[in-house]
Amino acid sequence: MSLKGKTIIITGAGRPNGIGAGIARCFAKEGARIVVTDLDGSPFDETVASIDGDVTPMIGDAANQASMSALATEARDRFGHIDVLVNNAGIGGPVLEFDEAEEQIPLLAMSDEAWDKQLESNLRTTFSSSAAVTPLLEDGGSIVNIASIAALGPATGLPAYGAAKAGVVHLTKTLAIQLAPRKIRVNCVCPGLLWTRAWEMLAARMKQRQPEFANMTERQIFEVIVAQSTPLGGEQTPEDIGNLAVFYASDNARMITGQVVAVDGGISVK
Repeated sequence: MSLKGKTIIITGAGRPNGIGAGIARCFAKEGARIVVTDLDGSPFDETVASIDGDVTPMIGDAANQASMSALATEARDRFGHIDVLVNNAGIGGPVLEFDEAEEQIPLLAMSDEAWDKQLESNLRTTFSSSAAVTPLLEDGGSIVNIASIAALGPATGLPAYGAAKAGVVHLTKTLAIQLAPRKIRVNCVCPGLLWTRAWEMLAARMKQRQPEFANMTERQIFEVIVAQSTPLGGEQTPEDIGNLAVFYASDNARMITGQVVAVDGGISVK
């Protein structure tokens, strides 16, 4: 994939079982130098141990331009160049319950603070990191944004999360045009159903509130949802997301920019 010797910054990559770490492993297989970043450095040792390659952990706030500018400057000074930015930082959305008595989803039941937290963590992270790193990004480089299939249609029960991720899709297309004169390509991946910490928490909530799941483990609940929802019949993995991110960043995608692809086993086309 022509990535040997390239320097890749991946935000939100601190957790070893998360999407960011899976993306890092895919880039490492192609010989890239990886900078994994996160707000909290406590899981870094396990994450670094899971990546077979040249990896450097750095603590930084993806939603803060000053923090990311300092991080990117340190990475550039240490390694000589930055070639790819992967905007992966984000959090899962609070699921709003269906109100059977009112026969509606309480769309407006979310507080201003909860709404703002979703947009800060899932949209501003992409904007702020891009604004901070792009001035240091090599001409001809690449930005890969990680959104969600929640961005591609009505996200029932996830109004703020879906809106934030839809904003990532829009920002991807805008940046693709703005950065084209520098030959910097900007593309987006929309993951589907992955066994992450956010899904484990959601499954625990379903176990408590839905009688049909009461005797299942969280993992079993997830597998039932995957079987019901995915035409290809299987869950997605962090490496599935990483493989597309690697392609986007490589010379094989040299004429691809502003594109949004769902890695979801067909969920978004049902």
